[in-house]
Amino acid sequence: MSVAKVDDNRKVTTRRLMEMKQRGEKISMLTAYDYSMAKLIDQAGMDVILVGDSASNVMAGNVTTLPITLDQMIYHGKSVVKAVQRALVVVDLPFGTYQGNSKEALASAIRVMKETHADCIKLEGGLEVRESIERILCAGIPIMGHLGLTPQSINKFGTYSVRAREEAEAQKLIEDAHLLEEIGCFSLVLEKIPAALAARVASELAIPVIGIGAGGGVDGQVLVMHDMLGINQGFSPRFLRRYANLGDEITEAVQAYIRDVKSQDFPNEKEQY
Repeated sequence: MSVAKVDDNRKVTTRRLMEMKQRGEKISMLTAYDYSMAKLIDQAGMDVILVGDSASNVMAGNVTTLPITLDQMIYHGKSVVKAVQRALVVVDLPFGTYQGNSKEALASAIRVMKETHADCIKLEGGLEVRESIERILCAGIPIMGHLGLTPQSINKFGTYSVRAREEAEAQKLIEDAHLLEEIGCFSLVLEKIPAALAARVASELAIPVIGIGAGGGVDGQVLVMHDMLGINQGFSPRFLRRYANLGDEITEAVQAYIRDVKSQDFPNEKEQY
């Protein structure tokens, strides 16, 4: 059966991601937190841009994702959305804005959607946040789920090591994945779990499953932009592939600028009025 040619300039939607899974086309996803980088990433043809709570680490310098606030996530989300024409824009709900209080969860999600104009939100957890997810979905707000290593629960786990190696935790992850699909999540991120388990989940679910450190048997991949571009050089997990070493290039460029200023080489006659 012939497959119709995909128009790469079409706006990516939740429905289009489902179509991509159905025809076996892998989904590309990358984080962004500001206008300039989001514009470059979108123009390159990225399918999904995640305004991740990893901004807490790479933008604000925090050790974990926990300190970032809803106001800060909205600021980053607004900056990214202004730059994006094609990609689906997902904004993370930060820690403390949806756990344990479904009314607060809905209020948080509504603020994100109204103030950033993003396409959807992402939150972490399964059965334990079911009530919050259902309340948000009832308002017509699309949700991307997140299972496996859930960084907002780092103080509970006490480690960033691979999750769901043991049978009981793996079984709970499978059950939570099916639950998220059944109650209406349009997609799911699986972070740092065994590749075989992630492949099983992706094969059992009709919704797209996007992995980070979850092997190649899922429907797409996501990385943190600062990691894959080599801007953040202190983070080197097995799953990370660096596509550039911008940290070194930026340092060299700044040092060259300093030398030229000190030596009075910059500005030259052509660089002044």
